[in-house]
Amino acid sequence: MELIDQHTKKIMEGCKERARDAGLRFEDESLEYIVTNRDLLELSPKYMIPTLYDYWVHDVEVLREKGKYELYPHNPYETVINTRPAISFYNDNNPDWLNVMIFYHVLGHIDFFQNNLFFSHTWDYDFTGRALSDKRLIAKLRSEKGRWVDYVIEFSRGLDNLVGFFTELSRTDRPHKTRYTQRLDFYFDRFLQDIKQVKISEYLEEINRYNQVTSAHDNLGVQTFFTEVDKKYPEFEALFKKHLQEKPQRKTDIFQYLMDHSEFLNKEDNLWMKSVMEIVRKTSIFFQPQIRTKIMNEGWASYWHETLFMQDDRIRGHEVDFARINAGVTALPRVGLNPYALGLRLFYYIEDYVNRGKRSWDYLKLTDRYEREHYNQHTHEGRKFIFKVRESFCDDTFIDTFVDQDFVTQNNLFVAGRRLNEDRMVWEYYVQSRNAEDYKRMLLNSLYHPPFIEVDPEKGDEETLYLIHHFEGKPLVTEFIKNTMIGVEFLWGGPVQLETHEVASISDSDDDEEPQIQWEHVLYTMHDRRLGRRILK
Repeated sequence: MELIDQHTKKIMEGCKERARDAGLRFEDESLEYIVTNRDLLELSPKYMIPTLYDYWVHDVEVLREKGKYELYPHNPYETVINTRPAISFYNDNNPDWLNVMIFYHVLGHIDFFQNNLFFSHTWDYDFTGRALSDKRLIAKLRSEKGRWVDYVIEFSRGLDNLVGFFTELSRTDRPHKTRYTQRLDFYFDRFLQDIKQVKISEYLEEINRYNQVTSAHDNLGVQTFFTEVDKKYPEFEALFKKHLQEKPQRKTDIFQYLMDHSEFLNKEDNLWMKSVMEIVRKTSIFFQPQIRTKIMNEGWASYWHETLFMQDDRIRGHEVDFARINAGVTALPRVGLNPYALGLRLFYYIEDYVNRGKRSWDYLKLTDRYEREHYNQHTHEGRKFIFKVRESFCDDTFIDTFVDQDFVTQNNLFVAGRRLNEDRMVWEYYVQSRNAEDYKRMLLNSLYHPPFIEVDPEKGDEETLYLIHHFEGKPLVTEFIKNTMIGVEFLWGGPVQLETHEVASISDSDDDEEPQIQWEHVLYTMHDRRLGRRILK
């Protein structure tokens, strides 16, 4: 592994200039390394962070990737990681014209990392430096504690999809509140609703009054608004001061709750376990936005490598080579999901949609198919709008907002079904639906969506940890429950109970209808590494 030479670095700096001229924003500093194919294979299973702590699963993944490579040799193009400065890795056998394409793709990723709000908690520190420090700490603990370190990592990794990502994100987004903000929150959220319990109509009137007063008086609007509040509710100020003296309740995830309240972990001899758990927790939170923005991130990078590459005079004579490689990366499969292809086409679709002025009531009122197809207001606002989308959306909101029937029809998309041909004894794929809602549902179901599990201190006691799975229509994976709860019992130091829902029965239905599922409310109990299960009424 070595830094790229000055010739290649000059190509990268030229790509940066053109990318900035097009509107991309990123820090000046970046590091680019040349590596072999095998180096890239070893980087990927470690989430592409060379300094990440050692763990046996990483080694297994490396061996698996090497086995695939021996059977199907291929050429990984690049890997980029969200650090300060951003680090990217490139194959040692890329020609200059291919590097131009790849550099634009990488700069699209870096722009996304450094401007999408879901990554905001990663902007203020260098994760590679922190990961190296964590790796050294775990190595030191392994020399002292032996295999127990890997047990704690194993048990912690069983929970690392339950970290409070959005809680951390909101804390970063709103690190502190002004007194005016606190006053407004208390007035609208608690005083009117909980204390005064006003009618909905009165509550909406207060919101309208606040909007009118603040728009009319600019900076003095909030002060003017609360002058009227004090006249109407003389007790408000005293209640607000009392509210400020209350200690705010910090919403914690299971990880944080265990570290704060487990008597076992807080024993002097076991405090080192909390350090290991915190490393696993911080690492998981760092990678959460990458999991939640896969389609957007790859689509955004593909959009820019395609847009900027074709405008770059340095690639003349290689247009056909580019077309062949780009088609392999961004082709839409008939069955399955390619995040590069889907994200790319969605950004193109949104840009064209806004350029034509279709985000308007006039367009939505149209019912004539011909008029809808040829509607065009030439707003030239599409490029500006997709930058806003890049800043504020994740995969879930991106798909839910912009995948509509026009997009599905335009790209000839469909939901594929599978059935067994009993005569030939082969599986057949067929077009099950071309409806946008069905296609959107299929996409949303494929996204990362960890279970929502919270600690309920009221149902538990001093010895028992009581967990509630807030059921959202998807059951937990039964085969993982036992091992995960064994780990939680170890970290808690006592019995653990888990309340969830599971499938009781599935009724038969016609081919055109989904089967009806009957759910049952169950309680799992883990005590002394033995799992019990009973049905709750």
